[in-house]
Amino acid sequence: MPHTSMAALCRRVILPHLSETRESSYLLQRAWVIRWSSQRSFSKGFPRLQSRVRPLPILIATAGGYLGYNQYGQYKDQQLKKQGIEVPPRLANEVQVTIYKTIPTRLLSRAWGRLNQVDLPTWLRKPIYSLYIWTFGVNMKEAAVEDLQLYRNLGEFFRRKLKPQARPVCDSHCVISPADGKILHFGRVKNCEVEQVKGVTYSLETFLGPLTWTENLLNNRNEDDPGSFQDTLVTKEGNELFHCVVYLAPGDYHCFHSPTDWRVAHRRHFPGSLMSVNPGIARWIKELFCHNERVVLSGEWTHGFFSLTAVGATNVGSIRIYFDKELRTNNPRYNKGSYNDFSYISNNNQEGISMRKGEHLGEFNLGSTIVLLFEAPRNFTFNLQAGQKIRFGEPLGTM
Repeated sequence: MPHTSMAALCRRVILPHLSETRESSYLLQRAWVIRWSSQRSFSKGFPRLQSRVRPLPILIATAGGYLGYNQYGQYKDQQLKKQGIEVPPRLANEVQVTIYKTIPTRLLSRAWGRLNQVDLPTWLRKPIYSLYIWTFGVNMKEAAVEDLQLYRNLGEFFRRKLKPQARPVCDSHCVISPADGKILHFGRVKNCEVEQVKGVTYSLETFLGPLTWTENLLNNRNEDDPGSFQDTLVTKEGNELFHCVVYLAPGDYHCFHSPTDWRVAHRRHFPGSLMSVNPGIARWIKELFCHNERVVLSGEWTHGFFSLTAVGATNVGSIRIYFDKELRTNNPRYNKGSYNDFSYISNNNQEGISMRKGEHLGEFNLGSTIVLLFEAPRNFTFNLQAGQKIRFGEPLGTM
């Protein structure tokens, strides 16, 4: 009886289970064969196409194609320029600007700033600084400290000072270049638009913000007919508004100085993006200087309104003004799209901050841009050429 019951149990339970197992195994084998056959036939029909999508190669191919197309466009523009044909600038559209602004340049710049403060081993300083000097053409013979091993970190090397005789300040001209760099553009301001490079403009009102800090300048204006934003800045009859843009490359001297004798009355800090401000990007993005973080110093000189704006850029989150200990740039607590005002005029100081021509004013953590906006008599003439190299202390124009 036990043998009979055991045999019955095998027939009823184990044998059906084995048959199901064999059947399922057979079905799995058939499914694998069908899948392999389909993949094989798919690859035969499309030999360079894979069944699995790989995003990284597609992204690299797309970016490479776009760069190639862009380079080809620049090549065509150069050929047209050689033939004497003026080519309008190729401006980025809103989508391209938005994509660019999504790059965390502020975070990267803060990380770069911290890295710059890390002290390097003495044996490593000379090789690293020498590579930088060779890459960007730095002239260390002008530096106050020529021994590379004495610069403890990259930050100290970037902010190196010059020998006093290296940059003589011109005494015969009222306005001098505040920094070493390249002249991107200059001239009269027209229709409240300022050119950052030839053919690419930005709004004067967007760049400076509301004129809430010029109540003392508006006393001589007709309140019934205040005129345009540009007219409001011109405080003296017979004057016009002028501008000049100086681009500081990574290899340039990174400090900037007072371009004239003037009184600084107000500081406005615009937290913003930190996109590159090199001439190629300045020709591509309209109102680049209005997108980027910047510090506007405004006041008066002997001919009326005068302002100097330090514009930040990628890896230049730190803009330092020597007499302003409260200023903190590229700080995460500040939101883009806003601005912060600070007045240097108080009950104890009615004159503001007096600056002498050539006096140390501030510094960048790396290269960036200085924008001068000032009113002057109509006979003021710039002695400059767009694209020329200029050094701190050299004259900008004459009257």
